[in-house]
Amino acid sequence: MSALVCAFADQAARAEALASSLKAPFSLIDLHRFPDGEGLPTVGPPAETVLVYCSLDRPDAKIMPLALACDAWRRAGVRRLVLVAPYLAYMRQDKVFAAGQPVSRDVIGEILGCRFDRIVTVEPHLHRTRDIGAVFGTEVTTLSAARVLADAIGVRGEPPLLIGPDEESARWTAAIADLMDAPHLVLSKTRLGDRRVELSVNEPSALAGRRVVLVDDICSSGATLAEAARLALRCGARSVEAGVVHALFDHSAAEALKAAGLTRIVSTDSCPHPTNVAPLASLLADALAGEIAS
Repeated sequence: MSALVCAFADQAARAEALASSLKAPFSLIDLHRFPDGEGLPTVGPPAETVLVYCSLDRPDAKIMPLALACDAWRRAGVRRLVLVAPYLAYMRQDKVFAAGQPVSRDVIGEILGCRFDRIVTVEPHLHRTRDIGAVFGTEVTTLSAARVLADAIGVRGEPPLLIGPDEESARWTAAIADLMDAPHLVLSKTRLGDRRVELSVNEPSALAGRRVVLVDDICSSGATLAEAARLALRCGARSVEAGVVHALFDHSAAEALKAAGLTRIVSTDSCPHPTNVAPLASLLADALAGEIAS
C-alpha cells in the first residue's frame, strides 16, 4: 500500500471525508486509556506514506497520543508521515509577552517538526511569523480558506459589507471581499485582556443600513466578535453575521454572541462545532493529491 489516511476516533468522520476525496484507504488509530490517564495508541498496517488527520483544537489531550503514534509508524517502516492539521494550536504565543512565559509557537514547532515530513494546515495564526517552515524545521503547507468561507457566507442579493476585527486581519478580509466582489473595512482593536477588547471604526456611516459580516480566522472567547457586533449595530447596521475559519468558542460564548446581536455564524469544519457549514475536505485533498500519486 503506497498511502493511506489515518485518524483517531474523535476525528474519523472528517478524516474519512478526506480519504474519500483522495480515493485513498482509511485506517482508524485505536487509543487505549489506562486507569491513570496514560494513552496507548495502536496503528494499523503501515503504508509508505501515512496522512495523519489530527486537527489540534483542544490540543493538550491530542499531542501526546499523536507523538506516540508517530513512533509506532516509524517502527513499522513508514517512510513519510504527513500531518493534516486544519487547525494548528499554540501559534498565538509567538513571542514572550510577559516575563516568565514561553514562546509556545516554537515549542509546538519542535514537537511536530521532528516527527513529520510535511505539515498541511489552514489559515494558521501567522501575524508575526514570516517563515513557518523555519519555525517547524520541516515542509509546511498553509492553505487559504478564503474561497470556502466566501461561499459559505454567500451574497444573497446585495453584497455584504465585510469587516475585519483588527489591522492584522486586513489582508485576509480583503481576499474574501475580492472573491465576493464586496466592500470591506477593518476596525481598530485594543486588547484589554483575554475576554475584553476595545474597538473603533473610522467610517461609522459606511455601516448604516448594511448587512454586515464580520470575518476572522479564530473565534475563541468570542469577545472580539461580540464587541464588533455591538459596534456595528450602534453604527446602524441592518444585520450582523460572522464567518470564521476556526470555531473554538463554547456554548456560553455562543449565547453571548447571540445576545450581542449576531444573527448567524458560519465556520469551516476545521474544528467540530455547531456552526460548521463549510467542509475543508476538497481544499485539503487538492493540496495532498501529490502524496497519493507519488
